[in-house]
Amino acid sequence: MAAVPLYCVCRQPYDVSRFMIECDICKDWFHGSCVQVEEHLAVDIDVYHCPNCNPVHGPSLMKKRNNWHRHDYTEPDDGSKPVQAGTPVFVKELQNRTFASADEILLRMKGEHVTPRYLERHGFNYPIMITEMEGLGLKLPPSTFSVKDVEQYVGGDKIVDVIDVARQADSKMKLSEFIKYFTKLHPELHVPDVAQKMSWVENYWPDDSFFPKPFVQKYCLMGVKDSYTDFHIDFGGTSVWYHVLWGEKIFYLIKPTSANLALYEAWSSSPNQSEVFFGDKVDKCYKCVIPQGTTLLIPTGWIHAVLTSQDCMAFGGNFLHNLNIDMQLRCYEMERRLKTPDLFKFPYFEAICWYVAKNLLELLKELREDNCPPPTYIVDGVKALISALKTWLKREVNEPTSEVPDNIRPNHLIKELTKEIRYLEEPVSGSKPMKSQGSGCGVGPGSNSCPATRSALERLCQARRARKAARRLREQQRHAPKVPSNLDILEQHTREVLKRLEVGPLEEDPAFCAKVHGKLNKVSTASAAAAAESLEDNHLRLMLVNGRIIR
Repeated sequence: MAAVPLYCVCRQPYDVSRFMIECDICKDWFHGSCVQVEEHLAVDIDVYHCPNCNPVHGPSLMKKRNNWHRHDYTEPDDGSKPVQAGTPVFVKELQNRTFASADEILLRMKGEHVTPRYLERHGFNYPIMITEMEGLGLKLPPSTFSVKDVEQYVGGDKIVDVIDVARQADSKMKLSEFIKYFTKLHPELHVPDVAQKMSWVENYWPDDSFFPKPFVQKYCLMGVKDSYTDFHIDFGGTSVWYHVLWGEKIFYLIKPTSANLALYEAWSSSPNQSEVFFGDKVDKCYKCVIPQGTTLLIPTGWIHAVLTSQDCMAFGGNFLHNLNIDMQLRCYEMERRLKTPDLFKFPYFEAICWYVAKNLLELLKELREDNCPPPTYIVDGVKALISALKTWLKREVNEPTSEVPDNIRPNHLIKELTKEIRYLEEPVSGSKPMKSQGSGCGVGPGSNSCPATRSALERLCQARRARKAARRLREQQRHAPKVPSNLDILEQHTREVLKRLEVGPLEEDPAFCAKVHGKLNKVSTASAAAAAESLEDNHLRLMLVNGRIIR
């Protein structure tokens, strides 16, 4: 057998999982970790000299910076190429631009008022800014929590995803290296209640799912001054909660209108994307400053860019929910058309949609049984789901990878959902079609009699859980051993007494007969006293012959 080639100063075979760099002198390959070359810094090396060649040929040669406005800073600065996003020149120009004020679209609310019931009644279509945290349910580390604390909790060897803002490129590095450049999330971190209660993952993802549960609700984001993330829509059209612990962020927000989404998709797929500021292509781009101690909630589909105006630590998270199902699906399909890498997509998005469809089917059936019309956003969401699920099933013919859970019959589920929508829209047996409520059940004048003392969906989910528990209890009782009645107990006791007194053929011995009758009388007297009280309760009168009840 041929010998396996060995590389690097460690003389180990090639490992695809480890970054390596080639020496431009000896042409040998070296692990970055063995020669102290970080992957994200290797791009700045023009000519690399390994430790063996360094003493003879001198240190490695670094690339020379020729400009401050291009991702490739070695390009000549002759004014022939436009400014690219994220570069120092771009950030300076961005800070001098004029934008529409976010006050035109922001909802400013207290934390205690941001609840699922409020969003169900009024919709979640505009960003919400929260400066008073009480009642929001958000638990955070103290404002003194630093990047060093993050390293302590998570570990310096933890590999983290990093965005090189100057090049707008993604890379990975050890957390300890990022900490140096900057100068387990905190155990008490808790997401806002509204995000927790509305989240699809928290409400619908089963514990026994074959697919691993997505964890996208908690992020720690550390950024240095003048870092910039270009315009994007969060994966799967998820809504976002974002809290600035210290420092400051500036969001540039664009409404997800049909026209703006079409422009965004065209811009995202253009070869010169980094050279065009997307905010210039739409009617309005709103500037929203998020100072320290402030929380921002961004709804489904909003296009946004982010500038870190000061060194900053922020916490955030993403969540899918029932209020904007159609927009979430539209964003997901756009990601597919743009061939977005899996790293930047919601994990198992299609799988969770199947789980949600199954649960919403149960919800619609129970509402129909109770003659309670569902909220409009549920009906519209189910219609969008039906269309998407049909498309995915057809696509599976050519694509082998499937996210349909094993315990779901996809065609049957789609058929049943379609049937429930038909019940809502078409008359059945001469009855009038059921109309959905504009918001939650029982809200507003002339509404249905469904109570609205709490969030409509939360109430219905609680009712569904209660009914499931009742059904399980009935099943357990049906298969459980039958609890004996007083009559059964008395009969069993009589049989046991007679069994203990069983003897062979009676002998004509007076002494023996006396012994048997004495024992029988003794036992019968004791048992009769114990049974008398029970018999009084049900007024039973029994006639027994040889231990068998005959009447």
